[in-house]
Amino acid sequence: MPPFDSPMFLLAITAIAAYLFGSVPFGVLVTRIMGLGDVRAIGSGNIGATNVLRTGSKSAALATLLLDAGKGFVAVLLARALVGEDAAQVAALFAFLGHLFPVWLNFRGGKGVATFLGALLALTPLVGLIALVAWLFTFFVYRISSLSAIVSAALTTCVAYLVGFREITAVMIIMAVLLIWKHRDNIRRLIDGTEPMASWSKK
Repeated sequence: MPPFDSPMFLLAITAIAAYLFGSVPFGVLVTRIMGLGDVRAIGSGNIGATNVLRTGSKSAALATLLLDAGKGFVAVLLARALVGEDAAQVAALFAFLGHLFPVWLNFRGGKGVATFLGALLALTPLVGLIALVAWLFTFFVYRISSLSAIVSAALTTCVAYLVGFREITAVMIIMAVLLIWKHRDNIRRLIDGTEPMASWSKK
């Protein structure tokens, strides 16, 4: 973690603002605006892009993916520009927490993959790119979104520490552990061999 040199009240404001921004349920908003119903009543009930894809709309899924990633990305950039590097890490964590536990949805949110990647890309672009490549490679090989997310989070956290990005390792560990915990049902299905592969057959 960087030294916390910024005034605590600014860090507290950053945390609250980032959490509220991260809590915006873009998956719910996008599907409703596009007339696709409530995504929470579809598939796994998750509000993320993977479940939005189950509505049959690739454009809705892509919009959700970009918007959820944007929450983490924009929160970090704004916090860094307005307060400092310590606030950027606070914003990354709390935007991620907002997505996982959104106040607008009774704290029942998504699994945080896109927001995790967006926050990392803003914190340290190289680490973010490593996370994205790890996700894409795993998905290309296995076609399982949950496995790709778990591998990306765990592998990137270890790589960031080993190659010297130790100033962001603490926040990455927290986010990675929470992301993997949110995938606990997927992990059970992966162990049982019942986790579904992604399908792109719908329009």
